[in-house]
Amino acid sequence: MNKQTIITSLLALVAMAGQAKTFKTIKNPVAMACVNVANGELKAREVIMRDTATTVHFTIEYEKGNNFRFAKESYLMDEDGNRYPLRSADGIALDAWVQSPESGVTDFTMHFEPLPKKIQIFDFIEGDGNRAFKLLGIHDKKYKIKYPTMQELADANPWTVPDDWFKTDTIIVKGRIKGYDAEQFGFTSLECFFQNVFEKDDATLVLDIAPDGTFYKKFQAGYPICQRFYTLESKVGFSEMPFFARPGETIDITVRKDAGGRYVCVYNNGGSRDAARWLRTRDEITDVLFPLMLFEGSFDEGNVLADNMWQNVMYRLQTVSRREHYTPMEMQLALAYVQTRFAYYYMTYAMNRRYALMKQNESAEWQNLADAKSYYHLYRIDFDNPLLFVSSDFPYLLNRIQYAQPATRALFSTAGQQRMDNYYAVLREMLGSKANTLIAQLCLYQQMLTESRKWQTDKESKYTMFSNTFTHPHVKARADEFYSRLMAQTELATPIPDAPMADLIRSLCAKYPGKILMIDFWGMGCGPCRYAIQESKELRTGIAKRDDVKLVFIAGERTTEGSDAYKKYVAEWLANEETVCVINADFTRLQELFQFNGIPHYETITPDGRRVRDDLRINGYDNFEYELERLKEKLK
Repeated sequence: MNKQTIITSLLALVAMAGQAKTFKTIKNPVAMACVNVANGELKAREVIMRDTATTVHFTIEYEKGNNFRFAKESYLMDEDGNRYPLRSADGIALDAWVQSPESGVTDFTMHFEPLPKKIQIFDFIEGDGNRAFKLLGIHDKKYKIKYPTMQELADANPWTVPDDWFKTDTIIVKGRIKGYDAEQFGFTSLECFFQNVFEKDDATLVLDIAPDGTFYKKFQAGYPICQRFYTLESKVGFSEMPFFARPGETIDITVRKDAGGRYVCVYNNGGSRDAARWLRTRDEITDVLFPLMLFEGSFDEGNVLADNMWQNVMYRLQTVSRREHYTPMEMQLALAYVQTRFAYYYMTYAMNRRYALMKQNESAEWQNLADAKSYYHLYRIDFDNPLLFVSSDFPYLLNRIQYAQPATRALFSTAGQQRMDNYYAVLREMLGSKANTLIAQLCLYQQMLTESRKWQTDKESKYTMFSNTFTHPHVKARADEFYSRLMAQTELATPIPDAPMADLIRSLCAKYPGKILMIDFWGMGCGPCRYAIQESKELRTGIAKRDDVKLVFIAGERTTEGSDAYKKYVAEWLANEETVCVINADFTRLQELFQFNGIPHYETITPDGRRVRDDLRINGYDNFEYELERLKEKLK
């Protein structure tokens, strides 16, 4: 190519650049949701759509002094799932930690590959990490969005729930991570917080990864579940493995890189294969609901926000399901998943609002929170739908409804059969139902499990009071099974299984021979844990002088030495007491050993190294003396 040709080509390129056309400018666009910006908010100030690039002017409001960063792998995504990668950024460094200034406000600009002219709504996604910043549903506020109804989506995708939906059987999750290397990946196990709502104990699961990348886990479930095994320690792009499984199934999963170098889960059989499209994209739908759980405004404002969130999530469901070609089964699972997550986030917001107003318990807003009719957004939810059980959020939703302010007032204001009747009446009003729904009955079932830990006498009459209210055949059957197991209990304590971390417990028994151990499982990130420790300090001074019992405090940290914050806290509040710090992975194994998910959690170990059954264990500090003496009397 001669010099003249080169000059001509350069001039042509300059001319083309100068002719770039701006075909749309959106001033002050709105978004459906800002996601994962935990200490602030990301906003789009302006969108300029040209035929050569799409430019977005952003503002991030972030707590001053805190650090954030944006990945160079950021992109825009349209409703068809097409990506428009980031080309460059002005006013911010990419892949570098940026400290939020004194004002807490940072303005910056990003230039992406051009969006087509027809695009009306799009997302900004900051890479493919699990905690990536997202600004979803960006659009011109003048654009009129047509929101579908849940009934329209359901009617267009008819599917019948199988008759054996509630069935207790084992589930096996097995497979292989291709190219796995423990040091390179940063983890040797994954964990899953799983809870069967018909059982009294939780069931944290640990999935060990063999050196060759293979894994195998067998556990029991009482209904189909959508869960995930995950890790917070990953050094690579892979950190979670979602799955959908029905009791009795073996789910085979291959984790490998796709053509773009991203780790993906390939489901080779079973329920996960049948629902693979939904598993891969379910969070793309429900991410728009996340701001509802974190909202701090008044209850009236929260109800307005909830209405907007519901419309947005219906729109997202319609868009993603069309793009991914959901089957009718996947659509019905997605609809149930959306209902569960919406209701859980809504009730979590209401719970947080209740705590925020506890010192204003005479205010109009407080009274509003106590009124069952105020929770009218729950009327959208089909609380008789067994598909709701699939979601990992379901046990938490159940807890939020069970202990909602109107419900607890009804349950604890009277006694005997009257409180059952009052409880159901409030739940009918709260859930918008004329009958006692499946979920309402399950709330009382859960209350039965909780209270049964304290049943010392008249167990049959106490059980009958609950069971007579259960009209759903599966709830009634599981309640009868529970009562049969309860009455069959003869041993006060059982041997600790030969499982990982059991040796730690045995070593503590050997260290304090002849003593009953009360183990307090706690953590620095748990407010109730620290509150219980601080409030019991004086009581524990007296306990330390006893020769029949020893308190042991076990926490999980990134290292066995613990963080500086952990060391400082122990020095102030747990000095001269038996404290054990284990790495987080081993703390999870302790959760699996003792079947608990939440903390604080308390276990009691007999002098001969056996685990005391839950209705006799020392359950914290409130009734310590009574519970210890009762146990000692039983152990004679």
